[in-house]
Amino acid sequence: MATGDTLVIGIDVGSTTVKCTVLDPATLTIRWSRYRRHDTRQAQALVQMLEAAEAEFPGLTQGMGQAFITGSGAGPLAEAVGARFVQEVNAVTLAVEYLHPEVRSVVELGGQDAKIILFQDDPAGGARRVITSMNDKCASGTGATIDKCLLKTGLSRAALTELRFDPERLHPVAAKCGVFAETDIVNLIKAGVPPGEVMNSLADAIVMQNLSVLTRGNTLQAQVLLLGGPNAYLPFLQAAWRLRIPQTWAERGYTPPDGGPPEACIRVPDNAQYYAAFGAVVFGVQVAGEPSAYRGAAGLRAFIRDDRRARLGEAAGPGLLAEGEDLEVFRRHYQVPVFHPPALAAGTRVRVYIGLDGGSTSSKAVLIDEQGGLLLKAYRLSRGNPIDDTKDLLAELRDQVLGRGCTLEVLGFGATGYAADVLDQALQADANIVETVAHMMSAQRYCGEDVDVICDIGGQDIKVLFLQNGVIKSFRLSNQCSAGNGMLLQAMADQFGVALRDFADVAFQARLAPRFSYGCAVFLDADRVNFQKEGFSREELFAGLAQVLPKNIWQYVVQIPRLAELGRKFVLQGGTQYNLAAVKAQVDYIRARVPGAEVRVHPHCGEAGAIGAALEARRRVVQHGRSRFIGLEAAIHLEYTARTDAGTRCGFCDNHCTRTFIDTRTPQGATSRYIAGFSCEKGTVESKQAVVTLNQARKRLKSRYPNLVDYEAHAIFRHRYRPAPLPDAGRPVDDEVVSRIWFGCGPVRRRPVRRAFVRSTDAARARRAELRIGIPRVLNHYMVAPFLRTYLESLGIGSRNIVFSDASSEDLWRESGKYGSVDPCFPAKVTLAHLHQLLHAKQARRPLDAIWFPCITHTASFLSHILGSSTCPVLAGTPKVARAAFTKERDRFAAAGVAFIDRALNFELPALLRKQLFETWGERLGITEDENDWACEQGRAAMAACNQDLQARGRALLDQA
Repeated sequence: MATGDTLVIGIDVGSTTVKCTVLDPATLTIRWSRYRRHDTRQAQALVQMLEAAEAEFPGLTQGMGQAFITGSGAGPLAEAVGARFVQEVNAVTLAVEYLHPEVRSVVELGGQDAKIILFQDDPAGGARRVITSMNDKCASGTGATIDKCLLKTGLSRAALTELRFDPERLHPVAAKCGVFAETDIVNLIKAGVPPGEVMNSLADAIVMQNLSVLTRGNTLQAQVLLLGGPNAYLPFLQAAWRLRIPQTWAERGYTPPDGGPPEACIRVPDNAQYYAAFGAVVFGVQVAGEPSAYRGAAGLRAFIRDDRRARLGEAAGPGLLAEGEDLEVFRRHYQVPVFHPPALAAGTRVRVYIGLDGGSTSSKAVLIDEQGGLLLKAYRLSRGNPIDDTKDLLAELRDQVLGRGCTLEVLGFGATGYAADVLDQALQADANIVETVAHMMSAQRYCGEDVDVICDIGGQDIKVLFLQNGVIKSFRLSNQCSAGNGMLLQAMADQFGVALRDFADVAFQARLAPRFSYGCAVFLDADRVNFQKEGFSREELFAGLAQVLPKNIWQYVVQIPRLAELGRKFVLQGGTQYNLAAVKAQVDYIRARVPGAEVRVHPHCGEAGAIGAALEARRRVVQHGRSRFIGLEAAIHLEYTARTDAGTRCGFCDNHCTRTFIDTRTPQGATSRYIAGFSCEKGTVESKQAVVTLNQARKRLKSRYPNLVDYEAHAIFRHRYRPAPLPDAGRPVDDEVVSRIWFGCGPVRRRPVRRAFVRSTDAARARRAELRIGIPRVLNHYMVAPFLRTYLESLGIGSRNIVFSDASSEDLWRESGKYGSVDPCFPAKVTLAHLHQLLHAKQARRPLDAIWFPCITHTASFLSHILGSSTCPVLAGTPKVARAAFTKERDRFAAAGVAFIDRALNFELPALLRKQLFETWGERLGITEDENDWACEQGRAAMAACNQDLQARGRALLDQA
């Protein structure tokens, strides 16, 4: 235990920052503190901090110092520093209990983790119970997500701290995964949404993600403390918490005990970023036993210099270069050649087509001549606005031509990439071409018509095209995750303070490399942190990241095990191919799996998409004989405004989506408008008449090309099958008596009998007619809903008394999805929003008596000769999880007077299903076993009729085709 004669250092080594404090153990006052980003060099950053502390307090190195360390990166450094390790959640808990005994809830956001701590009073008067929760699988909803998205917007950190939260200008952003959030951010930026609105939308999404998932169904009760660097330094994030937490209180009927405004109960204390470091010292003063000997900066320097290499163990593999391999030979074959533009004679008139690729992280533009040859190209990292990027690129190309004494005649303009729709509307492009086709045209132009596979790795996405006879046969896109893309390498280089152009030179210096697990970019970053803690150098980490790139492409995105089946001629393109380390890893991976593979790098890999757009513009202009492009000077001097306010909000449905109007004006006075941020087709128009025209066109399209998936999703929940009436009491029915001979040990004997049908009482039937039962429209109910509805209707429950929740939507989730208990997948997660709607919205219209959400363990199958047809265990267990979420703090079903019924059902075995349903409903509905069996048969008949209807419609479509 620390004494009054010593100084105590509290250290918090996090995933992105290091915090260090020096405290007086007698008063626990902070006498010195430092906070800094470690840029992935945790040990080195801590050495500098300890050196500064020891210079300020010489007694630390004279036997009067003690240290306590916490945080995700603390473990490997604790012994070297001579510090006692404290688990970070415990450290924060101790700090809050010491400084703020009145606080009931804590939210701490770090670089890669988020923590929620709840203090619950014991009703019997005992010690407070502490409930903790951390993100265990993903770094979404943390400071790392904010950092990565900040790079996309182009905002400075200073501007970010001055940003004010505006809840009226929020756009949809998925914070379920940090990479998904980046994808949404890119789309918003390319659509012209201002960076401030983008970051506000991200903050709101992060808050909603943590409230819906990390709380595990608990309510954050006042007082609420916001801790951690992001909460301490970002006022707009604080404002998002102060908006959303009171909303959850209102929804759950919770009133803060202080009686003041709800926002006053949510606060950020002084030194919020140091609470974990402070709590580690509190642990040392109040709890710890014999202290460890403080070694300080000297001990940590020795660890960095001597010890860490011996700890690498089996986590390392070979570097990028094999033993004896000549890097210069590889460089001559695969280094992208320096582009030397063809000579242009002064005084000539240069007739060109322009191609522009507005990518996720950069924009590229090219000029090609009338034969398709490349004349000039320009490239720049995106500054967050596609129109500004385009104007600058076009001006750069024009100036290059004029600087050679030539004049320029633009024959046509083509666009592709994320920004293509905006540019098409604003500049009247001759071609708005899909990226996959643009890249195919470019690859075939420079690498031949016999290309088999094109692998394009951009900043945000991966495109792999499979060709046969010169046309695209199939393709794979990283439509759900951007793991393994160029932005990942750029972000890693930035974190290490290395220019991206030097990434390959650094990586090739490594003689060994850690084995990263391929997959999610956030997981890769977590691996990077772990490997760095183990002692891998910057060079080795870069080599390991390059080696995992082809695994992410071919195993994570493409998922085709036998690459040799795809062909033997591979073309690598996209801006990532400028990184020779990434190219080396891909070439080695492909050649190891495709004997005799020919791997080529596109000579203009970064501009391949722009070249394809220019080639397509040339084709269309020649075909049509004219161009609709507004002209080069008009495009360069284009004026525009981007507006997001109450007047731009969509009013054609109850969602009232936020939209951005981008209005452009040419020097000649021609105007156009592009609408960004819409969630459906209605958001693309401005007038009611335009919506009517849009709906009419959609109906004509639906009548010609029916969507059977959409039809089934609606029809399966409607009252469409009329069950046969229950037989009268006493009516003879066929049955069988089942017995075993030989005193129950022999074979089963079944004996047919005739007996009277047994009906329930008139009172029971009358009671059933008044019951209202709610069923969530989720999961396997999209398969068995006709059975559930018809079963209840057969027993006398009116069709209007069987209430399904609404279809899943953004609005439903936003209003009701705040009871997260687990988060394995969205279909399971969204069920809680459906139950909330049944308990509140549907219940308010007319009270429900029960909610039926059965655990469906098995479903009927069309297949034969199978071992079984078990459902997904996550889906089968979701009703139990839902029950736990709604009864965790108090039984919300009982409070609403609603019975929650979640007994298991097996649709694979009819006899077992009948037994399960009778055990579920027999006593509740007052039905007989005969009535239950009859209702089961009617339910099965309804399912069969529904399936037959769908098959008939599908057959009719095939016949029509």
